[in-house]
Amino acid sequence: MKYFLFAVGFVLLIKGADLLVQGASSIGKKFKLSDLIIGLTIVSFGTSLPELLVNIFASFNGSSELAIGNVFGSNIANILLILGVSAIICPLPITRNTYFSEIPFSLVATLLVGFLANANLFQSGTELYISSSDGIILLFYFALFMGYIYIVSKQKHSGHEVESFKEDSWRKSVLYILVGMVALYFGGNWVVDGAVIMARYFHMSETFIGLTIIAIGTSLPELVTSIIAASRKNTDIAVGNVIGSNIFNLLWILGMSAVIKPLPFFVASNTDIFMIIFASSMLIMAVVIGRRPVISRWEGMFFVLSYVLYVVFLINRG
Repeated sequence: MKYFLFAVGFVLLIKGADLLVQGASSIGKKFKLSDLIIGLTIVSFGTSLPELLVNIFASFNGSSELAIGNVFGSNIANILLILGVSAIICPLPITRNTYFSEIPFSLVATLLVGFLANANLFQSGTELYISSSDGIILLFYFALFMGYIYIVSKQKHSGHEVESFKEDSWRKSVLYILVGMVALYFGGNWVVDGAVIMARYFHMSETFIGLTIIAIGTSLPELVTSIIAASRKNTDIAVGNVIGSNIFNLLWILGMSAVIKPLPFFVASNTDIFMIIFASSMLIMAVVIGRRPVISRWEGMFFVLSYVLYVVFLINRG
């Protein structure tokens, strides 16, 4: 039953986030917000809710390894797996804003998390953790990123394109939000419970479960969306969306999780931080090496191969 609820939990997380975004976007339209602002704020927050709910439940259940593994694993899967598979289907262009602003910002966010987590590394007898004060620092930098989003939303040629959001009735919009919140609550709870039981039964670490099964599970909507967009050659903002999601994961989700409850950090997780830096650097290299700023099919194959090798490394690590 726990494994069944674990699978159902992923469905509830994904569908709950979708309903909440639909309801909140409709209310945003009622307040005359532009589609661009709705896409860069409400939708971005909504698509990060599955990871956030998993992290909150994991933190309260004392499964901090699961919480940190979920964020790191999602970021790695977003770049190497999602962008890799999408680029194999259709080369992905990288917009000017993405490679000049958002990718460097994501690298800074990754380095900031690594610095805060390892601040006490050389003090003997001191445990490593991301404290509540560290969480506040992460949220402060997230506020700076939201300021950047606001500036981008005011630009006529920002390089960001979003879908057109429809406006529903107040009753339907509120119903979507309420149903979405309930689905997110139960989905997050069941996914965390199932992951902990699975880790114990198969003698796997919670970090491994977070970095692989949960990270891929919560990234499935983005993977499916990216594959469909690539098959239709509608790939103009694919890279920007992924990098934006990664920044949300590092600064907002980790920040909120740490503020709610400090997250113990293990030295082995530094390897995962280096993997995020490596993946982000590959995006910059795609701009530097190629004749034009795109992720080619060959580079997409390299991304996917790198992800497969990374998973093999995780299996050997335990």
